[in-house]
Amino acid sequence: MNDHPALNPANIFATYLGSKELSPFHNCYANENTVLRLAAGRFYAHHNGENVTSSYWALRQHAALFDVPERPVEIAGPGAVEFLEYLVARNIKDMEVGRGRYALICTHKGGIFMDGILFRLAENRFWFVHPDGDLDTWLLANCNSFDVSVSDPKSRVLQLQGPKSFQIMHDATKGALTQNFRYFHSGFFNVDGQQVYVSRTGWTGELGYEIYTLGEQTDCPRLWKHLMRKGEPFGMVFSSMQAMNIRRIEAGILDSGSDFDNSMTPFEAGLEKFVDFDKKGFIGHDALRIATPGTRLFGLRCCDAIPHGSDLIVCDSTSVGKVTTGAFSPYLDCGIGYVRFDKPSDWSGKILTLRSRQFGDVACKIVDLPFYDQEKALPRGL
Repeated sequence: MNDHPALNPANIFATYLGSKELSPFHNCYANENTVLRLAAGRFYAHHNGENVTSSYWALRQHAALFDVPERPVEIAGPGAVEFLEYLVARNIKDMEVGRGRYALICTHKGGIFMDGILFRLAENRFWFVHPDGDLDTWLLANCNSFDVSVSDPKSRVLQLQGPKSFQIMHDATKGALTQNFRYFHSGFFNVDGQQVYVSRTGWTGELGYEIYTLGEQTDCPRLWKHLMRKGEPFGMVFSSMQAMNIRRIEAGILDSGSDFDNSMTPFEAGLEKFVDFDKKGFIGHDALRIATPGTRLFGLRCCDAIPHGSDLIVCDSTSVGKVTTGAFSPYLDCGIGYVRFDKPSDWSGKILTLRSRQFGDVACKIVDLPFYDQEKALPRGL
């Protein structure tokens, strides 16, 4: 293990860490080239010195293991279902134990406060897994009239993603995880003598799984070594967030707080299909009922530049939107990204100008999301 002082848990950002967490998997991969960033109060490997294009193709063709900062929050108790029906914009009562569901939490004015995956671990026990933001505060502010408890299960998350991920997880669980474990299924599995929670979800648009540790019950270095050992015959690599970010943009997966925020409704973010309007009484329901429909968030493709966050999109010499994120897509062989327009309109298909800080003014095409695999055949294993 590299003992570089900047990567030593005892020294790293010693005056800054406070309640922020260094991953228990950090020492399994960190080196002198590791660059850390912070999300959900947790440090993660933004880049680990690897060749990002090679990691991208490993993810697309084999498998990649990611140490991610997602944070589960547990909502449990006799009033858990009632509380979650009030909290999120999707129906909860019909969720089965052992299932997950993408869900939006809206503000009272109809803006998107946060998105995440809700898992039902038991009849009255749920985890809401969120990428970043003040979820704990929001839950505590809104749960006082419900018979629930809100707690931190101290779970850290690994994502094992890619077309070979099923074979790896099948072997890692000694055959317990089978093809019957389908998209958005979840449950407890024994991995090398340790119980972990596993879901068939991910942030890549590929077939994949998320592995949730169970606090101090989990020996994280042991879990890591077991997964790497099982993945090696299938070409699995460890990857930082760089390759995942390229793939999530291609797949049209949005990042809460950067691609959308609470100033945008689900309509404006193109997420209205995740609002169950037949359900009354959830936070934001009345505001969304009268909200103006129309999408502000689209994709863009550019052959002559790589879009970057805050680059402007210009139409007839007038700025009409900003890029929220961008990357070079090895698969599409061009620059891609998201643009958040100032106003909803029929932007798809238009040729506009990307005013790039790095490349100057270049033409770009506005497209619908995702960039490909509209039916999500890849993550469904089809």
